[in-house]
Amino acid sequence: MNAPLTNVGSRTEAYGPIEWTLTLAIGLIWGSAFLWIALGVDDLSPGVVAFGRVVLGTASLAAFPSARKWIRREDLGRVIAVAVVGNAAPALLFAIAETDLDSAVAGMITSGTPLLSLVVASLMLRRLPGRFQAVGIGLGFAGIVLMTWPSLRGVDAAPLGVALVFLATIGYGISGNLLVPLQQRYGGPAVTLWALGVSSIVLAPFGLLTWSDSDFTASAVIAVVILGVVGTGIARSLAATLAGRAGAPRMSTTTYLIPVVAIALGITFRGESVSPLAMIGVVVVLVGAFLASRAVPTSQRDSQLTQAPE
Repeated sequence: MNAPLTNVGSRTEAYGPIEWTLTLAIGLIWGSAFLWIALGVDDLSPGVVAFGRVVLGTASLAAFPSARKWIRREDLGRVIAVAVVGNAAPALLFAIAETDLDSAVAGMITSGTPLLSLVVASLMLRRLPGRFQAVGIGLGFAGIVLMTWPSLRGVDAAPLGVALVFLATIGYGISGNLLVPLQQRYGGPAVTLWALGVSSIVLAPFGLLTWSDSDFTASAVIAVVILGVVGTGIARSLAATLAGRAGAPRMSTTTYLIPVVAIALGITFRGESVSPLAMIGVVVVLVGAFLASRAVPTSQRDSQLTQAPE
């Protein structure tokens, strides 16, 4: 039987120690990923950076026996969808965007993923979100507007980069919902390994065709290795695990931690600047993260379970 098309996690209560540990780990890793992307595209083409990170992520997960599970034929279509919209497309879009967009700004925009994830989940389950979840996501979106507005104005504006990162977050919102039933059936490492393997095939032409345009400096190569092994392979496996436990919209609140990490690293290592308006936006999204991670009411849990398609 096909995995149900649902975002409902196996745990609908308030986050416990495991969920918060996963959330903090994913947020820290993904927040630093934008620095590694920026360092990579300094000397490597976006295609090489995107291809390199998914190949290295695949190799790192293949070393673990728990990840080497066969996926049933009826679930392969869903895995391919996750690979394309949740791995391959965002990897390439982020790399292209950061050729002219600050890593801190890219990280801030990505924290809009929960809003898009909730929209997709509501469409899939044909229901409205819970009160706390809706307010939290709404605040998060308001914070994203505050954080990105300075990048859309002035002589240093980078509207194309902002648009590309936003498209990537749409992919995250879709794939996060598709991941949940797959993770519950096969586990996070196995689903991630298969998805990254497919992504490697999809991105191979982009990497190989732009190979000669890259300067393989030590700093760029090291950045892509860290990005691939830790920021792609390990982080995506942890994210798939959290999605299976808490559901896609609540898992995606890990992205609320990304701007804090991305801003700190961008300022420290790239000399980037962040406007006061953007800092206000960071505070707003953190409040939204707290509200969105609240427990789902009992009546809504029952509704989720009864409305999920078989």
